Amino acid sequence: MKKVLVIDDEVDFCLLMKQFLQRKGYAVEIAHTLAEGLDKLQEYHPDLVFLDNNLPDGTGWEMAFSLMRLHPKLKINLISAFKNLMTPVDSQQVRVLEKPVSFSALEAYLY
Repeated sequence: MKKVLVIDDEVDFCLLMKQFLQRKGYAVEIAHTLAEGLDKLQEYHPDLVFLDNNLPDGTGWEMAFSLMRLHPKLKINLISAFKNLMTPVDSQQVRVLEKPVSFSALEAYLY
């Protein structure tokens, strides 16, 4: 079973993502801060991360580049309402998902 970590400070969004992904057969953990997410990343070893940009304790997208280097097999979906502010990344490892998220569009972001 593939493992997913959702790092987003919006509690309702995390719960909806968790329910959706579990119905798709994924094991899911959630975190509401960058620090909590980094801790869970080390403990949980997910295959896929959904990482919000604006978190209470930092900018998720800045952390994505470090995560790419430290975990080269990790697939990362960056999520934000401001997709156009993202620096283009030439990588099979990182994709950008714009909020609001529709669950039909979310299918394309599952690896």
